[in-house]
Amino acid sequence: MGRARPSMQELIQRRRNAGFVGRRREVDAFRDNFGLPPEDARHRFVFHVHGHAGVGKTWLTRRLEQTARQEYGALTARVDETASSVPEAMAAISEQFARQGRELTSFDRRLATYRQRRHEAESVPAESERQGPSTGSMAAARAGLAGLGLVPGVGALAGAVDPVPLAEGTDRLRAALSSRFRDHKDVQLVLDPVETLSPLLVRELSEAAAAVPWLVLLFDTYERLGPLLDPWLRTLLTSERLGTFPANTVLVLAGQTRLDPGCWGDLADVVAELPLEPFTEAEARQLLTAKGITEEPVVREVLRLSGRLPVLVSTLAENPGTGGDVDDPSATAVDRFLKWERDPVRRSAALAGALPRRLNEDTFRAAVDDDGAGLFGWLRSLPFIGDRDGAARYHDVVRAPMLRLQRTTSPQRWGAAHTRLAETFAGWREVATGGLDPHDGWRLDTWSGPRLEEWYHLLCARPSAALPGALRDGIGACDAGTAVARRWATTLVEAGEDADSDAVRAWGRHLVEALADERRRGIEAMGLLLARAGLDAAARVAALVVRGWHRRSVEEFDGALGDFHRAIELDSGNVRAHFGRAVVHRATGEFTAAMDALDRVDALEPGSTWVQRERGETCRRAGRYEEALARLDPVIEADPADHVALGSRGQTKMALGRIQEALADLDRAIERHGDYTWALLRRARVRSTLGDTAGALEDLDRVEALEPGIPGALGERGDVHRFAGHYEEAIAVYDRALALDPGYAWALGSRAMANEALGRRAEALADLERAVALNPGYAWAVAQRERLLSSGDSPEGGRNDGPV
Repeated sequence: MGRARPSMQELIQRRRNAGFVGRRREVDAFRDNFGLPPEDARHRFVFHVHGHAGVGKTWLTRRLEQTARQEYGALTARVDETASSVPEAMAAISEQFARQGRELTSFDRRLATYRQRRHEAESVPAESERQGPSTGSMAAARAGLAGLGLVPGVGALAGAVDPVPLAEGTDRLRAALSSRFRDHKDVQLVLDPVETLSPLLVRELSEAAAAVPWLVLLFDTYERLGPLLDPWLRTLLTSERLGTFPANTVLVLAGQTRLDPGCWGDLADVVAELPLEPFTEAEARQLLTAKGITEEPVVREVLRLSGRLPVLVSTLAENPGTGGDVDDPSATAVDRFLKWERDPVRRSAALAGALPRRLNEDTFRAAVDDDGAGLFGWLRSLPFIGDRDGAARYHDVVRAPMLRLQRTTSPQRWGAAHTRLAETFAGWREVATGGLDPHDGWRLDTWSGPRLEEWYHLLCARPSAALPGALRDGIGACDAGTAVARRWATTLVEAGEDADSDAVRAWGRHLVEALADERRRGIEAMGLLLARAGLDAAARVAALVVRGWHRRSVEEFDGALGDFHRAIELDSGNVRAHFGRAVVHRATGEFTAAMDALDRVDALEPGSTWVQRERGETCRRAGRYEEALARLDPVIEADPADHVALGSRGQTKMALGRIQEALADLDRAIERHGDYTWALLRRARVRSTLGDTAGALEDLDRVEALEPGIPGALGERGDVHRFAGHYEEAIAVYDRALALDPGYAWALGSRAMANEALGRRAEALADLERAVALNPGYAWAVAQRERLLSSGDSPEGGRNDGPV
């Protein structure tokens, strides 16, 4: 029988191999936690490592990950600030689990669909430009899609915001958006991926947790991740809304600041705090001894210059020199980082390499003189250079004094170097995207990435001169979505810090705060720019239009209309503003005003088929079905592949009772886009009406595979079962839909009919009362409630139905 425990020799060798010095108390606390079952009150589900930059948080985090994986058989994943959204954090977890042999297959498949659909949604302007106006299409794309994939909670709002009564339910907003946009087969996924993807991730994490002793999820640089991930992680830990989180999971959060008490204050009993201070002198000496540095004058100089910060102790220990020059009183930390590098070309290259925020060989060559162009490999070997997200990065504690030294030593050389880098990034952006318009470019990483670096270097070179342009350009960043807008705001913060510009730094911080609430998108940021940035007329129009569309997306209809009207006062020919008015009026049931606004769009963009499609959809939503057909028919004649117009016409024919024709249009729409979920849902309804229960369920199965757990799809499935006489099955499905969205009035009305069919009149009446309380304008539910209260007649059997 093999040894149950490792020998002393093995333990000593393991420690040596790890190369880890210090932090024994923190590592031991982490180890001890694995000896306590999750049911034990002493077990901690969260470890919070916090301390100043350079204190060794990332170093310790990696050690904790190594400990969990090697000693306790844990599956681990580590996320850092390169994840700028919750979906990106989830993707990082899945990718790292896959590398350890545990693929999260269903989640990965759905994530791939999300990325594809979001790309399709963001490509709408370019496609629309080929068939009509790019500005109108961009307005539609920005109305509720681009960037909203990162907004937790929008899905919960979506079920209640559309005023069209009767059958819209939580699917109403998705249906309306699908009819307006050219490629919106997966609107709910794009609109709210957190609500859609999280249950899949949690389910597969639970399956993985059943096969291994522990799961350990580590989140580094949490001072940046916290505002983004706090609500999501808290929900995972304290609520089953997104699924049942496995109890054998341990989280490690590592950042410079303490956890937000508003989010974590009541969870102190599950969080273990691990505050990190600089090394003790004994720990720093232990590291130096391990590096072979024992000469006392050298040790004392390293301790003095490093402040015992682990990253600096390690850096200085790589090449400590000799005792002959350690007592130079004029030495600074930056001098000491490079003091023992005698080659002036290498010294210069190391300083110049600190100028870009992220380094690869191309940016390094752009930053350094010709003599240093071949030194990138050498630079990567330096102890203060690390790898992050495929790029080399200086440690903050080292980079900051290097930048400060260059800025203060020669302001002219500093400005020239940053100007040269800005021009380099601008050239790369032009080459990569072919001069793409900024409104479109912000949605592409190949454009927005170089653009942000360009602004960073311009702001470092000439802060006051560059700031107005950077603020104006931020309007397009906010238009592209919260994640991009945050990167823009963070760029201002970092440029302000590195250039020591109070104005740039303050603007960046205010904008970061304004963008903190994802549900508000860029509304507050645009408000700041409009109030304080001194925008010219054209920029004011752009900011008003962007804020108007953002306000429309959160159902602030009056504010949205006000912004669009002000934009039109400044620029009467702005298509996006006029189209925004049309969309808001349509959402509020003011169909005549919506058509008037579309007339104005048509006058500005004559002959555009997309405008006719929008008119047709407006007529359909208004219940003017014959007029809708008259407008949609020419659109389809002009473009037989327009699946959105085909779907809209199919739904119109359904409303007119032309069932077979409706089925033909929906078939054509789905033939052109096989995963067009909006059309699949409508075809399921048509097939159910024709008595094709199997076909209807087949369509709904396809929807479920594409968008698991969508309440609207479950409501349709319940109706298929109900009209087939499968009342218990119908009720079970309605229950699932209502568990996902308790405010789903349409499902309550349908469940009431199924309950009444089973003789459960009290339950039926209770459901109808709840439906009417949720939506007092829900005429169908009001009528059914009055029927039950007054006459006791049998259920009428009609669909809980209306314009969709």
